[in-house]
Amino acid sequence: MNSKRTKLPLYIIATLLFGIKTYIIYRFMFSIELDNSMQELILFINPFVSAFLVFGLSVWFQKQSRQMKFLRYTALIGTLILYFNLVFYRSFSDFITIPQLFQGSNMGDLGSSILTLMKVYDILLFADVAIIWYLSKKKQDVMAVRYPKSGKVFALAMSFLLVAGNFFLAEMERPQLFTRAFDREYLVKNIGIFNYHIYDAVMQSKVKTKRVFADENELTEIKEYVNNSKSKDKSNMFRAAEGKNLIFISVESLQSFVINNKVNGEEITPFLNSLVGDEDTFYFNNFYQQTMQGRTSDSEFLVENSLYPLPRGAVFFTHGRNEYNAMPELLKNKGYYTSVFHANNKSFWNRDQMYNSLGYDQFYGEDSFEETAENTIGWGLKDKAFFEQSIKYLQSMEQPFYTKFITLTNHFPFNLEEEDRTIEPYDSGSATLNNYFPTVRYTDEALKQFFKQLKDAGIYEDSIIVIMGDHYGISENHYKAMSQYLGKEEITPYDHIQLQRVPLFIHIPGSGKGKVMSKVAGQIDVKPTLMKLLGVDIKNDIYFGNDLFSEDRKGYVALRNGDFISDNYISTEGVCYNRQTGDPIEKANDSVVKETTESPCNPIKDKVLKELGYSDAIIYGDLFRFEDFEPETNDSDS
Repeated sequence: MNSKRTKLPLYIIATLLFGIKTYIIYRFMFSIELDNSMQELILFINPFVSAFLVFGLSVWFQKQSRQMKFLRYTALIGTLILYFNLVFYRSFSDFITIPQLFQGSNMGDLGSSILTLMKVYDILLFADVAIIWYLSKKKQDVMAVRYPKSGKVFALAMSFLLVAGNFFLAEMERPQLFTRAFDREYLVKNIGIFNYHIYDAVMQSKVKTKRVFADENELTEIKEYVNNSKSKDKSNMFRAAEGKNLIFISVESLQSFVINNKVNGEEITPFLNSLVGDEDTFYFNNFYQQTMQGRTSDSEFLVENSLYPLPRGAVFFTHGRNEYNAMPELLKNKGYYTSVFHANNKSFWNRDQMYNSLGYDQFYGEDSFEETAENTIGWGLKDKAFFEQSIKYLQSMEQPFYTKFITLTNHFPFNLEEEDRTIEPYDSGSATLNNYFPTVRYTDEALKQFFKQLKDAGIYEDSIIVIMGDHYGISENHYKAMSQYLGKEEITPYDHIQLQRVPLFIHIPGSGKGKVMSKVAGQIDVKPTLMKLLGVDIKNDIYFGNDLFSEDRKGYVALRNGDFISDNYISTEGVCYNRQTGDPIEKANDSVVKETTESPCNPIKDKVLKELGYSDAIIYGDLFRFEDFEPETNDSDS
C-alpha cells in the first residue's frame, strides 16, 4: 500500500456517511414503531450492513477511476431509492414495491400531490453524495484501495457475514419474518430498505411463475372453503330492490370519523348525517376499508369481485387481463347496462383494460366532461360539476342500469379554493388534516345536489343509491394532529384500526326499513349484499364476503396486512384487543398476550391468513379461467 494513502478509504467513508443518513431517515422520517431495545439495535445496524455490502464491492475494481466512479453512482442511486421511498411514504405510510414501479404512468397525473410531499430540507439528504462525489474526484489517489485478492475476498466474506448476522437477529426478533411477510414495515425495520427491495424482487419473480403452473385443481379446495363461509340463510332484504337501477358512488378518501361530527362548531357532513337514521337508508357504522397499495382501484376491485386486493402493487395493473366474475358482468347478464363515471383519463390505474375484464359496457372518462379553469382543481373536475354533467348521460341510458361514480375533490392534498369553502379549515400542525374538512364538506354538498338532480330527472325512485368511502384520507403521518382533533393523547394501534372505518350508505327510496347497522363489515361484503338485494344469482360464484343483511355471517373482517376486526376482537401488530373497550386482552399475570398460543385472536388469525392466501391464489394463478360461472336457471334462492 502507498504510504500516502489514507487509513480510511472512500468505501469505508461512504459506508459510514450513507449508513448514518439511512438510519436518520429510518428513525426520524419514517414512522417506524420500535417496541424494544432489540428492534432499536437492528434498526441501527442494518443501514451500515447494507451500505458496507454494496460499497465494499468497489474494491474489486482494479482501476482507481472505475472504483471511484462506482462509489459515486452507487451513493447517488442509493440515495434516490431512499428518497423515492420517503416521498411515497409521506403519502401512503408504506414502501414502494416492484409492481408499483410499473405504475409510473400514474405519476404524471399526480401533479401538485407529489410537490406537497417534497420538502426544501430534503436537499440535505444528498449531502453525503456531494461529499463522496468531491472526494472521489479530488482525492482519488488517497481514497482508492488496492487490496490483494485475499483482501478482496475477506471484505466480501465480511459483508456476507454481517448480512447473515443481521438476518439472524431479525429472525430472532420476528420469527417467520420472510414466510409471513404481510407487513413491509417489519421487513424494512429488520433487514433494511435495500434488502427489502431485493426480497420484493424475488417475490415478484415467484408471482410471475404462478400463472404458468396454475391448474383447475387448485380451485377445488378454495370452492369448498368459500361455500362453507357463505351465508346460509336468506335475509328479509333478498330481492328488495330487484329491477331497480344501481347507482354506486365511491367517495374519495371519506372516513367515518367525520360522520355526525363537527369542526369549528359546524357539522362536517350535514347531508350524510341526515341519511343516518333516514327511513330509507341503511347506514353501516362499523364498515372497514380493506385496500392496500392500489387505494381507489383496490376499493373498486373489492367491491366488484369480493376478492381481496394483492399485498403488493395494484391488481388493476398487475392482473388487468385476468378472467373475473365481477358485478358488472353479473348485472349485464341480468339485463343491466353497466358504466363508470370518473373524470380522469382512461389509462390511470389501467382502468381501460381492467374495466373491459370486469365487464363494463362504457367508461365515461375525462373526455366526456367539459373542464374549465373554474370547475377543476387538484386532480380534475370538481364534484359538483362532475355530478351535474353526468345527469344527461344517465337520462339517456336504457334502464335498468348499474353505474359507478368515482369522485375526485376530496383527494390529497385536499386543495379547495376559498369561494368553494363553506366551513373553515381546522387549526392544527397538519395542513393536510386542516384542509380535509372543507373538501369533505364540499363533497357532502355535491352529494346532496346529486340526489336532487336524480329526483328532478325522474331517476331517483327507480334506483338504489350506494355511497361508500373508498379508503382512508388521513395517513399515519398526520396522527399527531388527528389525536388533537379527536381529543386523545395519542393514536394507538387500536385507534389506527378504528380509523380504517369508512361510511357505507345503502339508500332504497320507499323501502321504509332503513336503520343503523352496527355489525362488523367490510368492502369485501358489498358484492354479495348488492347482488342479493337485486335478486342476482350468485350460488355458483366464488367470493369471500357475506350478505350484510344476513344473520349467518362469519363475524370478522380481514385487512390486507393480516390484521382483522371481529365481533369481539381486534388484532393488529401482534396484539389482540377487546374491540369494545380497546384494552389489550390480558393473561392472569396481566401481561399482554402477544403472538402466543393463548391469544383468543389466533383461531380467527388462521382463518384470515388462509382466506387471504386463497384470494391471492385465484388472482396470481388467474384461476377463474378454469371455471364456468354460468348461472343456474332457478335463482329463487341465492
